[in-house]
Amino acid sequence: MTTAEVFSSPVAATGAVAFLGKEGAYWRLRIKGAALIMVTLGIYRFWLATDVRRFLWSNTEIAGETLEYNGLATELLVGFLLAIAIVVPLYTAFAIAALADTVALASVALGFLLVALLGEFALYRARRYRLTRTVFRGVRFDQHGSAWNYALRALAWWAVVILTLGLAYPWAQASLQRFKMRNTSYGDLPGAFDGSGSALFVRGLPIWLLVVGPLVTAIVALSVLIDWDALNAIIARGDADATAEIMGIIGYRGFGIGLAAVGTSLGAAVLLYPLFQAVMLRWWISGLRFGAVTVASRLRTAQVYRVYLRFIFYVLLFVLLALFVGIACLFVIDALLRPAHDANLAELAASAMTVCLYVVVALGASTIYQVVVTAAMWRLGTQSAELSGAQALESVRAEGMPVSALGEGLADALGVGGI
Repeated sequence: MTTAEVFSSPVAATGAVAFLGKEGAYWRLRIKGAALIMVTLGIYRFWLATDVRRFLWSNTEIAGETLEYNGLATELLVGFLLAIAIVVPLYTAFAIAALADTVALASVALGFLLVALLGEFALYRARRYRLTRTVFRGVRFDQHGSAWNYALRALAWWAVVILTLGLAYPWAQASLQRFKMRNTSYGDLPGAFDGSGSALFVRGLPIWLLVVGPLVTAIVALSVLIDWDALNAIIARGDADATAEIMGIIGYRGFGIGLAAVGTSLGAAVLLYPLFQAVMLRWWISGLRFGAVTVASRLRTAQVYRVYLRFIFYVLLFVLLALFVGIACLFVIDALLRPAHDANLAELAASAMTVCLYVVVALGASTIYQVVVTAAMWRLGTQSAELSGAQALESVRAEGMPVSALGEGLADALGVGGI
């Protein structure tokens, strides 16, 4: 089954979840948005984000009725401007502190931690904004709880994940998802998350062994092969021949082991990333709960691999086409400017053409990714979900109020925003 076919497939049964949108309409929405973003120097992205959400929400059908997104582009714009007023002075203070040699390292570390904390805070508040702008059967979703509490939890968990080389990632995700969902509600229907970190660990362990395992093995092997005392002595001496001596101690065998490990890990990461996405999405969907309403996922890994293979094919075609058009334009510019014999003008025109080509390729690749991957994963997630206890949705009472878009603005300003 192709992506285009699934985009327009009808709802299977009452109580099921389905995506009704057509891929062609989404292509037109994204291409138009990319063009207007380029013309308006990025300002149109707030309107594009709003249009995208309205498209995805309104084409997501649950138990026979679709979601509604009632957020406004002007809210996103105001939220972004408020966020800029917070982020710019913060970055300026970090830059000034970093100029002082005595506190440079400390200021960089502190700045990184504060930005990471602010990023997690922004992600939580952005999710709250989107939920309070999501309506189903006239009742809005809501999210409460402390965003700072979530941010501190997330930062602590990421530290543990790094220290354990990723082995703690399943429990980190389970803990953070439980925090978000127990603070989420649909009207007066409370949310919960039933996903287990242990179950995710078992499913993800083979991926970890293939991606991280070669690096760990190489580190252990190198720690045995290398004479660390001699290496430390050479580094401490720091003379002109130090590099050659270090190369001699590590040897071709050591470099070979390191390169083989890195190459194996990168190759495994690329090949197994769709599998990782499938495992995570299936686990997350199956853990969602709203009162008596439970969700299960029948997502197949092969479906996710088809999405990414299709993306690679589209990107290769687009890049080849962009290069062909760019080279043709350079030849035309050269032919037009050659009679003038103005090298500076020709160089300026070529530079402008290169910048334009870069912008077009970047926006084009982003547009392809948003249509072929992001929207397709949304569609796969909805089409694979199965509800149980959907009758509980019939007696929900409205609760909750809309919140400001400051979180969305912070997420956008920090580069961590999403749909």
